[in-house]
Amino acid sequence: MLPSVAATRYVTPLREGGSLPGLMEADDLGTYVVKFIGAGQGRKALIADVIVGSLAAALGLPVPALVTVEVDPVLAANEPDEEVQDLLRASAGLNLGVDFLPGALDLDPKAFDIDPGFAGQVLWFDALVANVDRSWRNPNMLFWHGRPYLIDHGAALTFHHNWPSAEQAAARPYDASEHVLIGSKPDLGAAGQLTISDPVVAAAVDQVPEEWLAGEPGFGSPADVRAAYLDFFRSRLAARDGWLPPLRDAVAAGPQRRERRAARPWRLR
Repeated sequence: MLPSVAATRYVTPLREGGSLPGLMEADDLGTYVVKFIGAGQGRKALIADVIVGSLAAALGLPVPALVTVEVDPVLAANEPDEEVQDLLRASAGLNLGVDFLPGALDLDPKAFDIDPGFAGQVLWFDALVANVDRSWRNPNMLFWHGRPYLIDHGAALTFHHNWPSAEQAAARPYDASEHVLIGSKPDLGAAGQLTISDPVVAAAVDQVPEEWLAGEPGFGSPADVRAAYLDFFRSRLAARDGWLPPLRDAVAAGPQRRERRAARPWRLR
């Protein structure tokens, strides 16, 4: 399971994110971007963040460390913002914490040199997990201490919002035309260095707290839900001969539309 900490202070809301994550201090003296179970996007976004972030870390892709954060609703008493108060009260218990990277910059491939092998690995990985939220509009990548980091994977694994669609989703091609790294000459061959097996996927799925999986419609137990995620990845990998050629075509076509983004400090998102 993920390391667990207890929140000690709510610092500030990060209003660039649609779900109103917050910067919080914890009893391990760490500072985390906390994504709340009571936010509008719900627990499925947190589950996707855990599975995809844990899988990326296991494959050697750079991601901030993840923890679970125990939130006591009493912390809401000192917050002047009623929206934040309501969110904290609705999020009592386990939430998701992402290690805060102070001073990190939004990564714009036009401003930073991106290794084609790294670009190919990220593009392939995003296709594997059906991540629809790493476009030129919203890169969800940071540059910190000389290297890029992948963040915010709550929009991946979209099939789990409608489990009967999982089988169809496993074979679905990935639209990479507006991916933020499509213009970085991604070398998809480098994805061969990412070794994925059942134990690797199972270990990532096992990081999800039991209580976030309980009561899922159509499943008898959290163990059944974990097995369903593992089945999806098996099917997705088995179908790669179907979704890899369109990915190669997208790389050959290059970026379809790009707009300049100025690098800036990682503001409260």
